[in-house]
Amino acid sequence: MSTRTVVSAAYLAGVVATALSAGAITTAGTAQAQDKEKCYGVSMAGKNDCAAGPGTTCAGTSKVDYQGNAWTYVEKGTCTEIDLPGERMGSLEPLERDMPS
Repeated sequence: MSTRTVVSAAYLAGVVATALSAGAITTAGTAQAQDKEKCYGVSMAGKNDCAAGPGTTCAGTSKVDYQGNAWTYVEKGTCTEIDLPGERMGSLEPLERDMPS
């Protein structure tokens, strides 16, 4: 085997290993995302993961604490049990409370 063949084989092995590890990371990320759910009305201003209503773009754009139409990922099954101030509760659907003026 020539030096060039050994280098090419090593390069190919590195490329394959990188592709396989990237696939494993994607699979782990997908599994982790399946353990989470979108919970509306529980994030602090500017700390939402997405969906913060008209005039906003996405993550980090909520304007008020506990904004009802902004969601954050939480552990699956915990959304409505999160301890919030006042009479507030998290929701799996957008809420109309605590909207910016």
